[in-house]
Order: sequence, then C-alpha cells, then structure tokens
Amino acid sequence: MTDEKKPRRRPRSDGQRNRENLLKVAKAAFTAGEVDIPLDEVARRAGVGIGTLYRHFPNRDALIEAVYRAELDSLADAAPILAAQHPPVEALRAWMRLFVDYIAAKLVIAPALNGLAGGTGALYAQSGTVLQDAIEKLMAAAVASGDISADIEPVDLLRALAGVSNYAAGPGWETSAKRLVDILIAGSRAPAS
Repeated sequence: MTDEKKPRRRPRSDGQRNRENLLKVAKAAFTAGEVDIPLDEVARRAGVGIGTLYRHFPNRDALIEAVYRAELDSLADAAPILAAQHPPVEALRAWMRLFVDYIAAKLVIAPALNGLAGGTGALYAQSGTVLQDAIEKLMAAAVASGDISADIEPVDLLRALAGVSNYAAGPGWETSAKRLVDILIAGSRAPAS
C-alpha cells in the first residue's frame, strides 16, 4: 500500500494532549505580548521537550498558524453546538459574542501572524469562508423561526462587530462589542405581523 493510500492514524491521546498544551502555552505567550518567544521556551512552559514541539510544529510559522486555526476551529465548532442547545436567535447571539472573543484573540496574535513567511492572505481567506458558513446557518435558523428579518445579510453582522474592534480596540472594547451584539440582534428582528 502506498503512503497516499494508507489511512491516517489518529494521534495518540498523549500526543494530542501535548499538541493542545503547546497551543495553549503559545497563545498565552502571544496574549502576554511575547510574540518573539523562543520555541524552546514554549516547549519548557508546556512541560515537553523541544523535539515534541518540532514533531507537532516544524517551525515558528506552523505554531503561529496553528494557534490561529485553533481559535477559528473553536468558533466554527461552537455554531452547531449552540444551535442544538438554544433557540435560534439565542444561538446566534451567543455565537456572535464568541466571535467578539475570536476577534480579540486575533488582534492579540496579529503581530505574530503578520510575520508569517507566506503572508496571511490564504489563512484569512479560509477563515472568512468558515465564519460566513457558520453565521449563515445560524441566521437561516433564526430567519426560519421568525425571529430575524430575512433581509439581513449575515456577513453584515460580522462586519459590524469587526468594525467595532478596528475602531475602538482600546481597553474595554470587547464589553462594548458584546453590547453591540444585543443592539444588532434587536435591529435585526423581524417586524411584528
């Protein structure tokens, strides 16, 4: 059997734990402004050897990109979970608040992302597709339930929240953006019949 046809093995549980811990440590370092943290320091803080780090992330760019993708995946994975747990409009509201947290994380690791050798174009393009898919499904359910007007474009809600982060990225902007979620939901309500 060729390498191309072999089924991919699931990572061992300890390997997956190590990977998740490395991502958590790297994100914490980036959040604390340690954009240039040495990779051996990331490994040390994660309680693993440098070989373990390189097994998961062959270089700094791979680690930075993985931190970003983990945040994106977490947000995307939340949409169907919220949809299953809440009424449609409340699932949309909860997901939009998580989107604010995602923007906050993205702003924190932006200096590291901007240093990626291949640039961020492809990475950001993929994230736009993932985010749009998630909010479109939540919006469709909220429109079908009669809670949200059918003439609201899902991407407009994302743009409004992203705009707040770009306009007022100073202290406390996340609280303001989360208040904006309620304003956006109220303004998107379907007219009473």
